[in-house]
Amino acid sequence: MRALALYGTIGSLMVTALATAPAGGATGAAAAPPAPVAHRIEFGRCAAVEHLPSSVECGRLTVPLDYARPDGKKIHLTVSRIRATARGERQGSLVFNPGGPGASSMEFPLYGALPKWSKVARAYDFVGYAPRGVGRSAPLSCQDPKEFAKTPTDSRMHPDAAFKRQKRAEAKEYARGCVRRAGADLPYYNSINNARDLDMLRAALGEKKLTFMGASYGTYFGAVYATLFPGHVRRMIFDSVVNPSPRKIWYQNNLDQDVAFERRWGDWLSWVARHDKHYHLGTTKKAVQQSYDKAAHKLRRKPLNGKIGAGQLQSAFLKTGYNDAFWPMRAEALSGYLHGDPKPLIAQALPRVAGAAADENSNAVYTAVECNDAPWPRDWQTWDRDNTEVARIAPFETWDNAWMNLPCAYWPGRSASATAELDAAVRRADHPAAGQDLVDVAGHAARTQVDDALHGRRGPLDVHTEPGALPPVLLLAAERDAATPYRGALELQRRLPGSSLVTENGAGTHGVAFNDNACVNKYAEAYLLHGKIPGHKVYCAPRAQPVPGQQATRAQHALPGK
Repeated sequence: MRALALYGTIGSLMVTALATAPAGGATGAAAAPPAPVAHRIEFGRCAAVEHLPSSVECGRLTVPLDYARPDGKKIHLTVSRIRATARGERQGSLVFNPGGPGASSMEFPLYGALPKWSKVARAYDFVGYAPRGVGRSAPLSCQDPKEFAKTPTDSRMHPDAAFKRQKRAEAKEYARGCVRRAGADLPYYNSINNARDLDMLRAALGEKKLTFMGASYGTYFGAVYATLFPGHVRRMIFDSVVNPSPRKIWYQNNLDQDVAFERRWGDWLSWVARHDKHYHLGTTKKAVQQSYDKAAHKLRRKPLNGKIGAGQLQSAFLKTGYNDAFWPMRAEALSGYLHGDPKPLIAQALPRVAGAAADENSNAVYTAVECNDAPWPRDWQTWDRDNTEVARIAPFETWDNAWMNLPCAYWPGRSASATAELDAAVRRADHPAAGQDLVDVAGHAARTQVDDALHGRRGPLDVHTEPGALPPVLLLAAERDAATPYRGALELQRRLPGSSLVTENGAGTHGVAFNDNACVNKYAEAYLLHGKIPGHKVYCAPRAQPVPGQQATRAQHALPGK
């Protein structure tokens, strides 16, 4: 009866929402109230589950789940830190995000012990954190990790109709799983909230202005931050830049990625062909591709160790597009498998059972953020047409990328999520303290429905700043980057007046700062330590390509997928 009585209040809230709905299609970011005051983080010993040494201290940041209701439900983000090694030179905190969406930087404080980071570590506290949804930060899950990690799986560059039907069914079920497991919280995992969380972290660290370094996806929500809070920025490095155009986020960006991965895959094929005396996989790109196809066919018929199928092969070899440190490793594995020694391929392609939960969590956050950020095509015919067309010229990654993102075609809209949240509040309504909660949720549902009716589904934030509003920022990009094609860096530079772009010519490793190019490192270090910006556009020669037999010293640090 209590719940029924409160529904009378809901009706009046609907009328009020209609009368006060924002005009002109204002974005949620612009219309949302300011963030609540952040409390200073109390740092102490890290939890054992973080697997961090005693030199690292950890804390917890409390933020609203929904910034439109700052007094509502709170979530907690885990944060890590190592203090600047030279207190007299300290300039503040350097916050890092490695991308994803779905990646954590909890290990970032350990980077300060690496020689290439040592000068920066003298001047900055190195601060890492797990964004919302990741790790222990209000963790998100869409599927049982054992089901997510089930092997072997298949990968097909030109799938038939039956395979497509199977993948569509899997995508629908995955989207339903996200809704079941996350419930009414699901819509709040998005880039706008990641940017607002970052500003809360800035304040909780006691910094008046933010010094931030973002890689890959970290460049996108970093750019969102710069748009929302330009006056809060001290210095920002955007490394391997996502194209922030609202027309690209995220459907078109993924199609562009497929074409770029094909080019980068071709770079690896050519490199292997040049070293045929070592690998014996073919003297031309076509011949090496045929060797790869032969391995995929064999694994599809008879999975290696019963767990490595064509899907695991493709996932392992996709990393050649992210970091050329993987090139010798993968060539050795392919050659060994085809010439009677499967051990290298088993070592490199066998999924880690211990990592299943973390991998599922990362994929869930990736899916939620990309699906929530922007409208996606809802009809299968659009996906089928577009990916079939791209796969004609870029077959290596196109369809696997499509399957990863296809849950977004079946994602619940804001109104559906708000209604689900209202239903959950009604079920709690008999609790003595639930009355105000139901009123608040009902008001939110009403405003969401009215806003959707008046303006339709809102698109991504239009990333840009006015001239002089933002301090000069530094963009870094590799010319042949596959995960974040180079045009994205040019687009972000256009949208952030006064920014400087450093290009690593002829290279394709994803994530170039403090890596293997001394020229790029020089510019990044000078910017962080002295605020020195190079010219509008400057160029560095490419790093040396790997040689056969070379150990992949940095392969394990390759950045996450997007």
